[in-house]
Amino acid sequence: MSDPVPFWKRKALAEMTAAEWESLCDGCGRCCLNKLEDEETGAIYHTDVACRLLDDVTCRCRDYADRQRRVDNCDRLTPDNVPRLKWLPKTCGYRLVAEGRDLYWWHPLVSGDPETVHAAGVSVRGRVGLFEDSMGADELEDRIVTWPTRIPPRARHRAG
Repeated sequence: MSDPVPFWKRKALAEMTAAEWESLCDGCGRCCLNKLEDEETGAIYHTDVACRLLDDVTCRCRDYADRQRRVDNCDRLTPDNVPRLKWLPKTCGYRLVAEGRDLYWWHPLVSGDPETVHAAGVSVRGRVGLFEDSMGADELEDRIVTWPTRIPPRARHRAG
């Protein structure tokens, strides 16, 4: 008999199987947006500039298996670093589980549908302004946006 309590409610990040770990990604693509850090204050500023490997329709990496070799600043999430990565979206499944919180209704593990992350307005679908390989790094400051740090109202509570 299977456990009625979902794995993300009963397991710590470090206890998850590889498949469970990977399924915590909701496919929003927000972590694949370029970010700037103020070296004096540590403040993180998000941009609408995406990693060159991000597919802006599926909101998934085009070369997930080889991403770290191809992209120098691609951070590999681990149970150890997730709690320290303050730039992870507030809606991120890894962050939520690390903080002892539940997944949102639109997370594919809850909804059973990978499209609900897009329907809830959480993903970067339709919001990527540019890709990093189409501009210079010195232009990132001009691309700062605040929406990646916010939870869209329709994502907070299930409609109807």
